[in-house]
Amino acid sequence: MAIRVLLADDQFAVRAAFRLIIDAQPDMTVVGEAPDGAAALELARHLRPDVVLADVRMPHLNGIELTRALAGPDVDRPIRVVVITTFDLDDYVHAALRHGASGFLLKRSGPTLMVEAIRAAVAGDTLISPQVTARLLAHLTSPGKGPGRPPRAPLTGREIDVVRLVASGHSNAEIADDLRLSVGTVKGHVANIHRKLGVRNRVEIAIWAYEAGHVSR
Repeated sequence: MAIRVLLADDQFAVRAAFRLIIDAQPDMTVVGEAPDGAAALELARHLRPDVVLADVRMPHLNGIELTRALAGPDVDRPIRVVVITTFDLDDYVHAALRHGASGFLLKRSGPTLMVEAIRAAVAGDTLISPQVTARLLAHLTSPGKGPGRPPRAPLTGREIDVVRLVASGHSNAEIADDLRLSVGTVKGHVANIHRKLGVRNRVEIAIWAYEAGHVSR
């Protein structure tokens, strides 16, 4: 079945552009649109989409508050939310992830990454814009901290290759192109890495890679 997406953005032109991109995918469909956070919350609870694509700055209820209401730790039946914004501010990133966002994208990241973020959210992964990932690492890792915690099971050479590229902010499609693999194979490697490292998302993979000495700033 197609991935059902709800769009939440106060600009009609942005919603129209996102709808064109998403509806053009063979495995996705837009099931609703909302011009503000309050309307998005009501629609999401009624439609139960697979993913809500939410702008940060919206009237009545902003994207962070919407994320907390739909995906926060106290929600009984959480709905995955990918936050997307023009504003590259650390406070937004940290708040979105803290309140359960399944992705954080800058609008300038382009349609390919947006589509991949939606698919990643459905798969239980978290995709963050490469520009944001690099800055998060600067705050979350410290030089000379020493080797990261040992993995639950040894990573293969190919998995280490994938880890390095994830830490550099590459998307699954870019990793597949770089390593001459299929996107499906890359997704399998990423899933195995999550399991072996005991991490939840790509940022935590990148943190481990830096602390384990597999990449450097």
